[in-house]
Amino acid sequence: MSTLTETLTRILPSRHGTASADITSPPAPVYQHLLNLTDDIGLFEHALFDSPRVAHGYCVDDVARALIVGAREPNPSQQLREATAKYLTFVDEAITPDGKAHNRRTALGRWSDQPSTGDWWGRAIWASGIAATLLPQEPQRDYARAIAFRAMQQDSPFVRSNVFAVIGAAELLRQNPEDDASRAFLQRALTVIPRRPSANWDWPEERLTYGNGSYVEAILTAGGALDDDALVGRGLELLVFLLEQETRDGHFSVTGVGGGDPFSARPQFDQQPIEVAAIADACMRALDLTGDLQLLDNVMLAWAWFAGDNDTGIALYDPMTGAGFDGLERDGRNQNRGAESTLAALSTLQHVRRLQPLLGGRP
Repeated sequence: MSTLTETLTRILPSRHGTASADITSPPAPVYQHLLNLTDDIGLFEHALFDSPRVAHGYCVDDVARALIVGAREPNPSQQLREATAKYLTFVDEAITPDGKAHNRRTALGRWSDQPSTGDWWGRAIWASGIAATLLPQEPQRDYARAIAFRAMQQDSPFVRSNVFAVIGAAELLRQNPEDDASRAFLQRALTVIPRRPSANWDWPEERLTYGNGSYVEAILTAGGALDDDALVGRGLELLVFLLEQETRDGHFSVTGVGGGDPFSARPQFDQQPIEVAAIADACMRALDLTGDLQLLDNVMLAWAWFAGDNDTGIALYDPMTGAGFDGLERDGRNQNRGAESTLAALSTLQHVRRLQPLLGGRP
């Protein structure tokens, strides 16, 4: 991978030491707010300030994210272990026998939509693939693997659905290189994801929209699982491009909910925490593939964004409760603390904590 890491050196050295948040002493992740949003069925999607909006119900998108965070925690409390088991069951119940997925569920536990292969289907495969690798008990890992295989009966025509699904399928293949079903699904899904530059810039789509970091992570993860250096190299090129686009004055300044193109003014607002977390995921994946410790700084920048090193200078994470705020706005932050934003902050903090032992090897 040494030749591939040359791609990264174009911009990574200039980032060294720019983050104001201290990676050497990050707070321990606190799961209080996540657990407060969780009941016997699943994870409530929205919050009014810090209280769950029960009437809004649940969605697979967020429960899948919660399953990943729960599976990734190395020292979960009993409460978090129980919640993670609920998230796994919720994802299972969302997948129909033919592999399609529901997304919306009412507070009474009824599915309120028709199953399909939208983003939530891809996130279900992603989460179950991660759970099949990381959950501590073998029966749970087998359960998660069976969920993923059921969902992978289907193919989706949607780019982001395949982006999310690729990450889970690649995890399964990485875990078992003889897994022909995951390999075949991965190869089919990759045909839906464009990788060549668009007419306007070196990004495969005309605009940056959402899940941009996940787009990069999918290509990197697939390249690693398939032992395809060219695919990994393309993923690294896209990572460099994304980092260039999504930083400003030494901190992350990500594309807002309206999307952006080469002509969009910066900074944009209504910046979503999930976008920063997805970039951190992509940087961690690149670090795992290349061993390039310069990537530490980019994960630091992601956590720094949550800690207040952003376009308005206000924190989007409450270290007392573990709640994440719902967006960065021109005049501050959205005071609601829903599931997606809370999980984005916790996910990024998990990465920072994982990186602490590597700090002694920094260049």
